Amino acid sequence: MPAIRPLHLAAEIGGPPRYDPGHYTALARLAERGALDFVTLGDSFARPGPDALAVLSRVAPATRRIGLVPTVTTTHTEPFHVSSAVATLDWVSRGRAGWQVDVSTTGAEARLFGRRPAAPAAELWREAGEVADAGARLWDSWEDDAEIRDTASGRFIDRDKLHHVDFEGATFSVRGPAIVPRPPQGRPVTVVDGTADPARETAARHADIVLVRATTPERTAGIRADVRRRAAAHGRDPGTLRVLAALTVDLGDAESAPEPGLESGPPLAAHGTYYRGGPVDLADLITQWHRAGAVDGFHLTPITPERDLERIVNGTVALLQHRSLFRTFHPGGTLREHLGLARPASRYAPGRVLQGERT
Repeated sequence: MPAIRPLHLAAEIGGPPRYDPGHYTALARLAERGALDFVTLGDSFARPGPDALAVLSRVAPATRRIGLVPTVTTTHTEPFHVSSAVATLDWVSRGRAGWQVDVSTTGAEARLFGRRPAAPAAELWREAGEVADAGARLWDSWEDDAEIRDTASGRFIDRDKLHHVDFEGATFSVRGPAIVPRPPQGRPVTVVDGTADPARETAARHADIVLVRATTPERTAGIRADVRRRAAAHGRDPGTLRVLAALTVDLGDAESAPEPGLESGPPLAAHGTYYRGGPVDLADLITQWHRAGAVDGFHLTPITPERDLERIVNGTVALLQHRSLFRTFHPGGTLREHLGLARPASRYAPGRVLQGERT
């Protein structure tokens, strides 16, 4: 039997819009106590609420280990600004940042900006992939030792170690270099929901973490295999992808058997699967799917964050830890270390050749 890979767990801390930073900080700290890899905070131009990236920048100094992954919409936004903001989150969190790539498909969202009409999803996800590519290049545009901070000579930067990225996409161009020094992780972690095409192709090319939504471990394993195959076709090592099953969870009921295959629950998450039951049943489901090799972990969206996240951490996670299936502490200080991912070298460093990436 092949060795079982480490189990990774993450949770969403969003819900109805809240404007009290203490609300999000408390949830992130709760997840941190459970040694979860990261928390996500959803965002969209289609609904009111605070900016997720700004909120998690506020949460960062109040936490120490938990990864912080806001949703960042690449449609109607400037790639250079997106790259700078995510790099800043990595700096203020000392290497715990990620970003979940998303697109805006509706005419109502397009009218908020007034720059261009809505476009088909396939076109928007191609653009999202180009934004992810440009962002990685901008993060690489400062070599790791570009800052010299030589007081005697008055030199802050070695300009020979700053690089123009000269990226040309279908809808934008970026010259660079970045205005933010290279992030602590080299590149913050990129997350994409790869359940459906064409988002799956973008995930295979650019994501570190791929979220998948399916109702059985067999279907999830099939999507996982497809993503890994596509990644390999792009010259990537598929072993560096972390594929997490995405579930919306309702732990408000008494302990009961989960719905067969999760298929009969109401579709409360976008394209999603719905789990209703108790913390013990959820731990059993996670155990079965992970041991079957279907996924590398789970991303859980509590239907009621204050109630359900507490039951996830103190119930489900505690049981998985008791069974020695999930760690009891964070293995490092950065999100990449939690995920077992290496820190990438800058593509512009002398003699550096990156597998599967354009130069």
